[in-house]
Amino acid sequence: MSSVATQLSNVVANTRKLLDLCVSLQEENDMLKLELQSLNVAFDASNDKNKKLEEKLKAVAVARSLEDVAVDKEGINEKIFDTKQKINDFVREIDKCIELLR
Repeated sequence: MSSVATQLSNVVANTRKLLDLCVSLQEENDMLKLELQSLNVAFDASNDKNKKLEEKLKAVAVARSLEDVAVDKEGINEKIFDTKQKINDFVREIDKCIELLR
Protein backbone atom coordinates (compact mmCIF):
# COMPACT_ATOMS: atom_id res chain seq x y z
CA MET A 1 0.00 0.00 0.00
CA SER A 2 2.83 2.37 0.75
CA SER A 3 4.22 1.90 -2.78
CA VAL A 4 0.90 3.12 -4.22
CA ALA A 5 1.05 6.15 -1.93
CA THR A 6 4.64 6.81 -3.00
CA GLN A 7 3.74 6.51 -6.67
CA LEU A 8 0.77 8.82 -6.18
CA SER A 9 3.00 11.31 -4.39
CA ASN A 10 5.47 11.16 -7.29
CA VAL A 11 2.66 11.72 -9.80
CA VAL A 12 1.43 14.75 -7.85
CA ALA A 13 4.98 16.16 -7.59
CA ASN A 14 5.60 15.65 -11.31
CA THR A 15 2.25 17.25 -12.14
CA ARG A 16 3.16 20.31 -10.06
CA LYS A 17 6.51 20.55 -11.85
CA LEU A 18 4.76 20.36 -15.20
CA LEU A 19 2.26 23.02 -14.19
CA ASP A 20 5.08 25.32 -13.00
CA LEU A 21 6.93 24.73 -16.27
CA CYS A 22 3.75 25.44 -18.22
CA VAL A 23 3.26 28.75 -16.40
CA SER A 24 6.85 29.85 -16.97
CA LEU A 25 6.67 28.90 -20.65
CA GLN A 26 3.41 30.81 -21.01
CA GLU A 27 5.03 33.91 -19.48
CA GLU A 28 8.00 33.58 -21.83
CA ASN A 29 5.62 33.16 -24.77
CA ASP A 30 3.74 36.32 -23.79
CA MET A 31 6.99 38.27 -23.55
CA LEU A 32 8.10 37.00 -26.97
CA LYS A 33 4.75 38.01 -28.47
CA LEU A 34 5.17 41.53 -27.09
CA GLU A 35 8.71 41.71 -28.44
CA LEU A 36 7.53 40.52 -31.86
CA GLN A 37 4.77 43.12 -31.88
CA SER A 38 7.23 45.87 -31.01
CA LEU A 39 9.65 44.71 -33.73
CA ASN A 40 6.81 44.67 -36.27
CA VAL A 41 5.89 48.25 -35.37
CA ALA A 42 9.53 49.33 -35.71
CA PHE A 43 9.81 47.50 -39.05
CA ASP A 44 6.66 49.18 -40.38
CA ALA A 45 7.91 52.59 -39.25
CA SER A 46 11.27 52.08 -40.97
CA ASN A 47 9.51 50.93 -44.16
CA ASP A 48 7.38 54.08 -44.11
CA LYS A 49 10.45 56.23 -43.58
CA ASN A 50 12.22 54.42 -46.43
CA LYS A 51 9.30 55.06 -48.80
CA LYS A 52 9.22 58.75 -47.86
CA LEU A 53 12.95 59.05 -48.46
CA GLU A 54 12.59 57.36 -51.86
CA GLU A 55 9.85 59.85 -52.77
CA LYS A 56 12.08 62.74 -51.70
CA LEU A 57 14.93 61.31 -53.76
CA LYS A 58 12.69 61.17 -56.84
CA ALA A 59 11.55 64.74 -56.22
CA VAL A 60 15.17 65.87 -55.92
CA ALA A 61 16.01 64.07 -59.16
CA VAL A 62 13.16 65.88 -60.93
CA ALA A 63 14.27 69.20 -59.46
CA ARG A 64 17.86 68.62 -60.55
CA SER A 65 16.76 67.65 -64.03
CA LEU A 66 14.89 70.96 -64.25
CA GLU A 67 17.93 72.91 -62.99
CA ASP A 68 20.29 71.30 -65.50
CA VAL A 69 18.33 72.48 -68.55
CA ALA A 70 20.82 73.48 -71.20
CA VAL A 71 20.48 76.54 -73.40
CA ASP A 72 20.33 74.68 -76.70
CA LYS A 73 16.91 73.69 -78.01
CA GLU A 74 17.66 69.98 -78.33
CA GLY A 75 18.81 69.78 -74.72
CA ILE A 76 15.70 71.59 -73.56
CA ASN A 77 13.44 69.21 -75.47
CA GLU A 78 15.25 66.21 -74.01
CA LYS A 79 14.96 67.54 -70.47
CA ILE A 80 11.26 68.28 -71.00
CA PHE A 81 10.75 64.73 -72.27
CA ASP A 82 12.61 63.30 -69.25
CA THR A 83 10.55 65.44 -66.89
CA LYS A 84 7.30 64.35 -68.57
CA GLN A 85 8.41 60.72 -68.23
CA LYS A 86 9.09 61.19 -64.54
CA ILE A 87 5.74 62.90 -64.03
CA ASN A 88 4.05 60.01 -65.85
CA ASP A 89 5.87 57.57 -63.56
CA PHE A 90 4.60 59.47 -60.53
CA VAL A 91 1.05 59.42 -61.90
CA ARG A 92 1.28 55.65 -62.47
CA GLU A 93 2.50 55.12 -58.92
CA ILE A 94 -0.30 57.28 -57.56
CA ASP A 95 -2.82 55.30 -59.63
CA LYS A 96 -1.43 52.05 -58.25
CA CYS A 97 -1.76 53.37 -54.70
CA ILE A 98 -5.34 54.48 -55.33
CA GLU A 99 -6.13 51.07 -56.79
CA LEU A 100 -4.67 49.36 -53.71
CA LEU A 101 -6.81 51.53 -51.44
CA ARG A 102 -10.02 50.43 -53.18
